[in-house]
Amino acid sequence: MKKVLIVLTSHGEKGNAGSTGYHLGEVAHPWKVLHDAGVEMDLVSPKGGEPPVDGFDLEDSANKEFWNHPVYKEKRIHTKTPKQIQASEYSAIYFAGGHGTMWDFPNNEELQNLTRTIYESGGIVGAVCHGPSALINVTLSNGAKLIAGKRVNGFSNEEEKIVKLEGVVPFLLEDKLIAAGGKYFKSAPWNSHVEVDERIVTGQNPQSAKAVGEAILSLLKK
Repeated sequence: MKKVLIVLTSHGEKGNAGSTGYHLGEVAHPWKVLHDAGVEMDLVSPKGGEPPVDGFDLEDSANKEFWNHPVYKEKRIHTKTPKQIQASEYSAIYFAGGHGTMWDFPNNEELQNLTRTIYESGGIVGAVCHGPSALINVTLSNGAKLIAGKRVNGFSNEEEKIVKLEGVVPFLLEDKLIAAGGKYFKSAPWNSHVEVDERIVTGQNPQSAKAVGEAILSLLKK
């Protein structure tokens, strides 16, 4: 089994509404599932280096284990840039959420190229919460959108309104996933919900992160 590439946002500001970054639990919970299964992972971010973190909670045992793990602490502090990544080394690419992703994932051509290459080589594409923002502009070699006609999931319009950021984020993710041709399905706010369509795995919110990791692991074992 090849490695899994985890993508973290480098963006640390929610417009004028305070700081943000990658959501710690949305990294740590899938990481825990994959790590316990013996899967090796690398961390990448658009700018490289140490990305900003949100949802920082070390009372959560998976978060604490990931945060303090000596190997992954180094990988977290020194994330690679997309230019340093060889797509052929990876069986899956996973986009962790956090509001920062809404600014620096959607139009990043380097991340789009990695996603397309991994997917077209038979790999898995996963994302949770706001992480699916990375998928809305990914186009395959045949010109089709990656998620066109696929069942997808991501942070819902209702959830964005509950956290009162619908006027702060550059767009509403649910709307953009549908506009890109995705068949969007969701559950009530803050319920775990994961969609798996062939080799695309998407989850709705932080509560879905562990289940996304489990779905990715299941596909890796096939």
